Amino acid sequence: MIAVFYLVLQILKLYSYIVIANVIISWLVAFNVLNTQNRFVYSVLELTYRLTEPFLNKIRRFLPNLGTLDISPIILLLLIWFIEMCMNLYVRPIIF
Repeated sequence: MIAVFYLVLQILKLYSYIVIANVIISWLVAFNVLNTQNRFVYSVLELTYRLTEPFLNKIRRFLPNLGTLDISPIILLLLIWFIEMCMNLYVRPIIF
């Protein structure tokens, strides 16, 4: 049970890093720092997009239209950190 607890925490932490990487890469592509014609850049962008877009689209449905400002990654990161905190506060005492 302890191993499952730590595995879930590590998966949440890894997913938060993927969300951050997606935001940074999308900014770099938007400012023409990275070229999507490069196969490696395109594959990394596509991977992070496919991993994060299902959750971000669900969050965007509830957010008002803010124009070009997209705060859905911030909301997703806050949700991930909230889940991690709840697991540490409520699940950890039960396991240990």
